[in-house]
Amino acid sequence: MARQSPKEKTVRPLAISSIAVSGLKSIDSQQSIEVRPLTILAGANSSGKSSIMQSVLLLKQTLETSYDPGPLQINGSNVKFTSIDQIMFRGVGASQGSGFSVKIGFGTESIELTFVSQPSKGLDILQSIYEKKGYNQAVFQLGMQEADIVSYASPVIDELTKAGLVSSESPKGSLVRERCFLRGVVESEMKFGKAKHWVPIYTTDTEAYSKCIQDIIHLPGLRGKPERAYPQAATGPQFQGTFDDYTASVVSHWSNESPELLELLGADLQTLGLTWKVEAKKLDDTRFELRVGRMRKPQPGGAQDLVNIADVGFGVSQTLPVLVALLAAQPGQLVYIEQPEIHLHPRAQVALAVPLVNAANRGVRVIVETHSALLILGVQTQVVEQKLDPNTVKLHWFTRDEETGATTVSSADLDAAGRFGDWPEDFDDVSLKSQAHYLDVAEALLVRP
Repeated sequence: MARQSPKEKTVRPLAISSIAVSGLKSIDSQQSIEVRPLTILAGANSSGKSSIMQSVLLLKQTLETSYDPGPLQINGSNVKFTSIDQIMFRGVGASQGSGFSVKIGFGTESIELTFVSQPSKGLDILQSIYEKKGYNQAVFQLGMQEADIVSYASPVIDELTKAGLVSSESPKGSLVRERCFLRGVVESEMKFGKAKHWVPIYTTDTEAYSKCIQDIIHLPGLRGKPERAYPQAATGPQFQGTFDDYTASVVSHWSNESPELLELLGADLQTLGLTWKVEAKKLDDTRFELRVGRMRKPQPGGAQDLVNIADVGFGVSQTLPVLVALLAAQPGQLVYIEQPEIHLHPRAQVALAVPLVNAANRGVRVIVETHSALLILGVQTQVVEQKLDPNTVKLHWFTRDEETGATTVSSADLDAAGRFGDWPEDFDDVSLKSQAHYLDVAEALLVRP
């Protein structure tokens, strides 16, 4: 089947373009990553790859909670901490003390949120900084003077006063916490009654930031064990918690509403050499069964050779949510995948680059955290074959100082030949050194008298 793009979807007004973190887990001084359509995070275990993304996932689960959990929900579906101390950097020479910051870029604007641990109050939000190209910063922090809050709205108040719409009474300012955001609000007396002016007046409303963060599709490293039956769940475009809980429902929805997406899913599974078909069979009004072909390619009578997903290898059940998420995501939406290569044969790890590249070419923002040099090699091959613009890829290497325990991020671009410089020591060098060591030992054994 010729590859076709999923149905055209509206590009979102905001898309996450960068993430910077300081003071969280192994990240001491600020470390940042640029987010491109295909962003790869690589490095040794416990080098900080997950930490930089957990900062954003903390915001996601805080915003998704049905009640106001305070500044941060630290124990949720995406990230699970049991104490505030587990979040903060505790390495040698810690410079951030009892607080951490996360800055998220949205193209020409950004928000930076700083959280602190206070003995009497626990976790609190200390400061929110809003920036937009062409405007001054707007900084809101605990203990802020009312006059400083009012000053942000003064241009609007002045215009309304000149127009005779505002009374002579001085406007009043206050600080408001909206979940994990701090904002200022100015109240003025108008001829038609009181009016509230949210400030800073030049930035996108925090609701747009919130929606962009909540729209993140998150696939953890362990995507649940295969089940005999799956409960009915939402089918998008927003998925609370982790995405693996929604896979069966999305596949069922495609069967009725978007069969072309189901065909693309089958093609992706076949590209990886896993199976040729997947379907969702309704068991009752609340449950579905996921069925997959036992063979990698369609066979005569193969339509009758479908089995429950629990009866095939873990590679299918762990990879299926990844492929479904990549096809379900809309342009501008961020998909964060931890170890997509888990349980995959080396050949499939290389082939996994194809659906990742297809999603990136549609404008989806894909962040992949990986330990697979083969997967990265697959991406490089897609660039060389001119199936992916190298400018849409960004690679970030994470290393951790053995003395202080602090994480450092180094970044690289690909050129037209798919090259990005030297491999980090914990990738191909390990494979080459292991092979060389084996050959040396084997040769010594063979020549031993």
